[in-house]
Amino acid sequence: MTGLIAFREIVLKVHSRCDLACDHCYVYEHADQSWRARPKVISPEVISHTASRLAEHARDHALPSVTVILHGGEPLLAGTARLRLVCEEFSRALTGTADLDLRIHTNGLQLSTRYLDLFDEFGVRVGISLDGDRAANDRHRRFADGRTSHPLVLAAVALLRSEPYRHLYQGLLCTVDVANDPVAVLDALVELEPPRVDFLLPHATWETPPVRPDDAPDAYARWLLRIFDHWERLGRPVPVRLFESLLSTLRGGPSLTESLGLAPTDLVVVETDGTLEQVDSLKSAFEGAAATGFNVFDHAFDQVAAHPGVRARQLGLAGVSDSCRRCPVVRSCGGGLYTHRYRERNGFDNPSVYCTDLRELVDGVEGRTALRETAPQLSDPAELARSQEELTRILLARLHADLGAEPGWARAWELLVAVEQAGEAGADALDAVLDHPFTRTWVLAALDAAREGRRDGPEAARRLTALAVAAVLRGGLDLPAEVAYRDGEVYLPTLGLLRLGEPGTEGRAALHVTDEGYAVRDGRTEHRFGPAAGDARWQPVRTWSPGPDAAPVALEDLDPYRNCFPRPPRLRLGTGEAEEWRGRLDRAWALLHKAVPGFARAAAAGLTTLTPLAGGPRAGGWGEAGRHGPGALGVPYAAGVRETALALLTGRRRTRLRALTEVTDLYALDGEWQHPSPWRERPVPVSRLLADVHERVAVEAYRRATAAPEPGGADRIHRALDRLSEAAELTVTGKRLVAELRYELKAVDA
Repeated sequence: MTGLIAFREIVLKVHSRCDLACDHCYVYEHADQSWRARPKVISPEVISHTASRLAEHARDHALPSVTVILHGGEPLLAGTARLRLVCEEFSRALTGTADLDLRIHTNGLQLSTRYLDLFDEFGVRVGISLDGDRAANDRHRRFADGRTSHPLVLAAVALLRSEPYRHLYQGLLCTVDVANDPVAVLDALVELEPPRVDFLLPHATWETPPVRPDDAPDAYARWLLRIFDHWERLGRPVPVRLFESLLSTLRGGPSLTESLGLAPTDLVVVETDGTLEQVDSLKSAFEGAAATGFNVFDHAFDQVAAHPGVRARQLGLAGVSDSCRRCPVVRSCGGGLYTHRYRERNGFDNPSVYCTDLRELVDGVEGRTALRETAPQLSDPAELARSQEELTRILLARLHADLGAEPGWARAWELLVAVEQAGEAGADALDAVLDHPFTRTWVLAALDAAREGRRDGPEAARRLTALAVAAVLRGGLDLPAEVAYRDGEVYLPTLGLLRLGEPGTEGRAALHVTDEGYAVRDGRTEHRFGPAAGDARWQPVRTWSPGPDAAPVALEDLDPYRNCFPRPPRLRLGTGEAEEWRGRLDRAWALLHKAVPGFARAAAAGLTTLTPLAGGPRAGGWGEAGRHGPGALGVPYAAGVRETALALLTGRRRTRLRALTEVTDLYALDGEWQHPSPWRERPVPVSRLLADVHERVAVEAYRRATAAPEPGGADRIHRALDRLSEAAELTVTGKRLVAELRYELKAVDA
């Protein structure tokens, strides 16, 4: 079947009864009482058929691993012999097909060395239910005669923490009760040094709502936030999955728990009689809520995966209620656990019965952590530059892993390493050539070619050699620097173009540093070139300064990889053309500094390379960002001063946003959110809306300062910012950026 989401996790009910009488248990105390008609212990036939079905499912979907959770009731009541059979059958069935992750969830009362020796043999990890200190645990987890279970659970945890079983300790699961002291609960759990703690809201629906002292709609949120605050004060001593899931989604990452987030469910339950059911918590909703009508004897897991109830929990944003889809925290809370949405009159098409709690919890965690969780690259240009430098090196290392065995590449890489090891001068020179924006363009193109099977090792080796030789020359290093040229010329990144022969010729030439610059030896003749030595065969990269205190900017019209913009670059400018363009840039820059000095300073920061593009300005005068590293900008050569100023402004805004998105998460990419845009006919994704606002704030400031405001321009930006403020897919860093844009617009409005 197509479009199915494979089950990567099964809950195997090995025993349907329990030795405790917990009054909050969804199996025995809630709406569905189907356990009464099921066998107490899973049979060998159900075990073998389930193992075979899982192996078949893993093969059909090429799953690298699957998880089997032994559950109940209380699974240890099945006894060691039956649990051994489970471990043996699943290990045998999955061998050679997928890795098997075996786990067991228990109340711990029966745990002993004979069980742990078995679990050690098969790598079964153990999770134990414990609601905190004795007072908290005794509130619900008692024997049928009312006796406490707390000392026995502590003894089980102590045994599990001891050698040689410590590695099997998976964690503790705690059901929330707001009548308990949250600080005491966390302290009691932390004292047991669990690898992880799970806090679960008690199962409830709109028909059977949770207990709320004083009818407080946010009682559970306030309780959990007190836990969070104490967890923070303690230095986050153990992972807490609920909090780590929220922090992950607020950064743009995935949910880490079924109870939160929009990730599709990939779990199926096998009862002791072989019945296949949906997630177990549905038993809290109504009798038969978890039923599918399937069993392991007659049906494949794919048939369960196609069940409407299962598919309903795999729809992501489309699977939550309309009010949830409009909520800004839906990506973190996911509408809450599916079970908790149930209402008799309309099923599960509702917000969670814990809706207010979840909103308060997400907002509370975000408010407490936003400053720390905001990516430093947003406010620190130096940190953004460092991250971009690291990104280029990571990509280059990937390319080296692909091409490192080719002789030409290997020789060039050795020279690159020698440059890096040649002291401060070598490291600085290497930084300069690797940070050249079109180095990124070349690396990405080479990676694309390798990925598509168009390997061009010789071409990649020539460029890498040219990079290394350029670094040797820039650093004044005494290292062998031999380049391969093609079609009679070689481009040395950041330096210029050297002609070494007639068009159509190929060869190699040795370069070295001289007192006046650089030299190339051709037979017995040495030709000098470089900053202070002239040679007709040398075309240097020209520069331009955007101001007396600004670093020179390269006017790059030589690099063959500058052809990375939406429109083609100009060919090499003549001397007169270059001077004319410099003058136009001077006047455009002066206009920017006069009209919008703050935006102009921001535009100058990090600008390293300007490339003249063919043709005049595009409609609106936008500058061009291409597929390159940070610092580059394409500007239409034939644009006038005002258009050039606008192109510099908008282009730098565009490249800054692109640089941010390459090294930070401003928004999540796992949904299909669409937002109305004041500038476009159809709704757009948040990335497009954010890019539009990011540019238009600066444009609005420029147009107002030059007495050419766009009618209604600021109102449209305000509407877009309001929409962005409610966008669920924005991360904490993205929200901080929106706040900065709002502040910029406020200054414009003043």
